[in-house]
Amino acid sequence: MEHPTFEMLLFLIAAGFLASFTDSVVGGGGLISVPALMLTGLPPGMVLGTNKLGGTVSSLTSSTSFLLSGKINLRLVRWLFPLALAGSVAGALTVRFIPASFLKPIVVILLVLVTLYTLFKRNWGSLSTYKGLGRGTAVVSAIIALVIGFYDGFFGPGTGSFLIFAFLLLGFDFVGAAGNAKVLNLASNLGSLITFTIMGYVNFYYGIPMAISMLFGALIGSRVAIRNGAGYVKPLFIGISTLLIGKQIWDFMHS
Repeated sequence: MEHPTFEMLLFLIAAGFLASFTDSVVGGGGLISVPALMLTGLPPGMVLGTNKLGGTVSSLTSSTSFLLSGKINLRLVRWLFPLALAGSVAGALTVRFIPASFLKPIVVILLVLVTLYTLFKRNWGSLSTYKGLGRGTAVVSAIIALVIGFYDGFFGPGTGSFLIFAFLLLGFDFVGAAGNAKVLNLASNLGSLITFTIMGYVNFYYGIPMAISMLFGALIGSRVAIRNGAGYVKPLFIGISTLLIGKQIWDFMHS
């Protein structure tokens, strides 16, 4: 297994911190961490697997921070968690057999719709109106957890945005949606990390130092979000989603 140079190690630590600071709130950390890992020369599969190590640590840290602040609905996420985890395992296994590139046009369209809807619905997410799940919304929520979990294990970009949007539709405010989304993101990261590790797609020499820096980035980022509320999270959500759209269009045009 390849070892990083000291200079590369410092670079990955800095990139990991910046990635997790943003990712701890609205996702999108892969915009920084994946290109950083690609610069190491690791194979694409190894990059994805190693990135999941840092992503799991980041989402665990931010989930804990949101939980301690009372921003997570445990009754809801505790039964969605295993569904997202199972979906991500299936998605990570599928990576070996089907190229993820065909998803890019679909993801761009969905991200555009999510961003525009959030942008033009003025006071959406300012206050929580969540009153619990009915039978229909419970079934839909379970399907969404499975599908987004699968997507995160299989491809990944925009997972945080899609999860937050799903919880906003249920009536949560932006901070509550971000907190609950991080728990399901933890499930999908954990499931795909376990699968990638078993397949030998994780480089721990690169991944562990990056994961440690991501722990601190996630801790600080989630605390900033909790302290500043929806007025901070909504613009960040729109900004990161817009960057993700640009990144996917760029990749699609140059693939």
